[in-house]
Amino acid sequence: MAVDLSIDPETVRNYILKARAISADLSSEYDDGYEHDTELDPTTLTNRHSHEGLQEEESEDLTSEELSELLDDLNIDEATELVAIVWIGRGDFDAGDWDEAVKQARERAVGPTSRYLLGMPQLGDFLESGLNALGL
Repeated sequence: MAVDLSIDPETVRNYILKARAISADLSSEYDDGYEHDTELDPTTLTNRHSHEGLQEEESEDLTSEELSELLDDLNIDEATELVAIVWIGRGDFDAGDWDEAVKQARERAVGPTSRYLLGMPQLGDFLESGLNALGL
C-alpha cells in the first residue's frame, strides 16, 4: 500500500542512516583490549595514548545533535507522518491503518518529536520497516 507523504521518503532514508550511525557499536575490527594500548615512545620516553575512540564518541554526539535538529525542524504534518511510519514499522499499526496512525500521532504529540524518536534504540529499523510496509 503506497501512500502520499508530506515528508519525502528520501529524507526518511537519510534519517534511517543517521539513526543507525547513532546506535552503531564501536568498530569490531579491533580485538577487545588491544585496539589502543599505551605505547612508549623510545626517543622521548613519554607515554602516548591514542584517543580515536573519543573521536568516534564525539562524532556520534554530533550525529545525534544533527538528527535531533532535523527532526525538530519538521512541520506538524511531517512529524506526525514520521511517527506514524515508526509505529507501522514497530507493528503498532498495519499499513492499511495509515490514516488512523497519523491521526493518533497528531493527537498524542507532546513535546519535541526528536526526544520521543531518539529514545528508540531501533529507530532506524522501525523507519525502514515502516517505509517498506507502506510500499515506499
